[in-house]
Amino acid sequence: MRKATWLQAMSICFGALCASCTSYAQQVDHYTPKSLMEQAKPLQEKAATTNGAAAATLEKYGVDYTMLSFRSKDGGAEVHEKFADIFVIVDGSATLLSGGELANPAISAPGEIHGTGILHATSNSLSKGDVVHIQANTPHQLLVPKGTTLTYFVVKVKEKE
Repeated sequence: MRKATWLQAMSICFGALCASCTSYAQQVDHYTPKSLMEQAKPLQEKAATTNGAAAATLEKYGVDYTMLSFRSKDGGAEVHEKFADIFVIVDGSATLLSGGELANPAISAPGEIHGTGILHATSNSLSKGDVVHIQANTPHQLLVPKGTTLTYFVVKVKEKE
C-alpha cells in the first residue's frame, strides 16, 4: 500500500470532517445600518400606498426569523402568544407602549391578538440605536410622532410551543 503524502492525508481528513458537518448548516448574516436603509426604500414606497406600515422577512432560521419594518404612522396594539420580538431601531424614533392589557382584544390569526390600544401600559421613548426585547404574551404598540418615520430591524424568536 502506498503512503499518502501530508497534503493527501490532510485532504482526506478535511473531506471527512466536512462530510460529517453537512447536516449542520452554518450561516452568518451581516447587516449594516446603511444596507438596512437601502432595503427599507421599497418598504417606504409600499407604506405610502397602504396604512403607513410595511415589513419584509429577511431570513428564516430554526426557531427565529429576521424582518425589516418601516412605519410612518402608529402601529396597532398586539400580542404574539408564542413569539418574542427584539427590535433594533435603525432610524427614526417612536414611543413603545408595553405591558398592561389589550383594549378590545380580537384574534387576528393563530397566536396573534390585536386590540384598539393598551390599558395601563408602560411608555418608553425609542431612538436610533436602541434595542428592545418584548417577551411573548406581552401587549405592545409603537407610536410614531406625526411627520416622522421609524425603520427597525426585528428578530422574532419562538419562546413557546
